[in-house]
Amino acid sequence: PGPSGSVPAFGALPGSRSGSRGDRYGHLLQSSPRVLREERDAEYVVAALLHDIGDEFAPYTHGERVAAILKPYVRPELCWIVQQHGLFQSYYYAHHSGGDRNARDRHLGHPWYDACAEFCELYDQNCFDPDYEPLGVETFEPMVRRVFSEVRYL
Repeated sequence: PGPSGSVPAFGALPGSRSGSRGDRYGHLLQSSPRVLREERDAEYVVAALLHDIGDEFAPYTHGERVAAILKPYVRPELCWIVQQHGLFQSYYYAHHSGGDRNARDRHLGHPWYDACAEFCELYDQNCFDPDYEPLGVETFEPMVRRVFSEVRYL
């Protein structure tokens, strides 16, 4: 969070769209509470909260960019999930525009394939629900501070 209590990375997100219902800000504030309510650990919650922060500026490479930011602070499995989630997410929409919904299968056999598919199913593709009650970003501030307070992975 910035000096005024705002979260700078979220500044461009309210009102931004990604071809789906809702905006990216609302999407992230639906994704992270779902993770929290499933009692996943703080690293997972923070990864869900931040997984799309770069989408406005790097729609095709935001996963790689966010994974690079997270890399010293969250376990490698979560970085891989964030890095690959765009490809895995295409399972839910690519076939509607002539794309290959099974493009993610190039990673079949990868040890975190199932974890990434699960992330997209439970915490990504369904998080544009106008009726879902999100939590405010301030709910996650203590976890973000804790996760980013120490380099754990290099």
